[in-house]
Amino acid sequence: MAHATATIGQARYKVSITTGAHALIADEGPPLGGQDVGPAPYDLLLAGLGACTSITLKMYAERKGWDLQSLSVDLKLRKEGDRTLINRVLHVEGALDDEQRARLADIAERTPVTLTLKAGADIVTELAPVS
Repeated sequence: MAHATATIGQARYKVSITTGAHALIADEGPPLGGQDVGPAPYDLLLAGLGACTSITLKMYAERKGWDLQSLSVDLKLRKEGDRTLINRVLHVEGALDDEQRARLADIAERTPVTLTLKAGADIVTELAPVS
């Protein structure tokens, strides 16, 4: 199960995030009133999708014994009316034929984070008791 804690204090829009043994900072850019000391929330969303895509495809290629030397995932998010669209481009390096490359693109459509985003997620919000 994944777990993260995000905490904001007096610094405008700067959020300290902990997840497992890792710590990072999120912020908004100056146009939105932040100081740009970390990625913005949508940037973190794309980063998670890119990481999941990269890891899943690397695992798949290793399991198949394919010569995947490197993989870069370029992601862009945009709004079109009420819809959110994410464009994902896979840059695959290695001695792979067209069929193997196509299979990697196909697998990318079914990575865990991809499936979560496509299906949506139920989010339950509650207030912790006042201490």
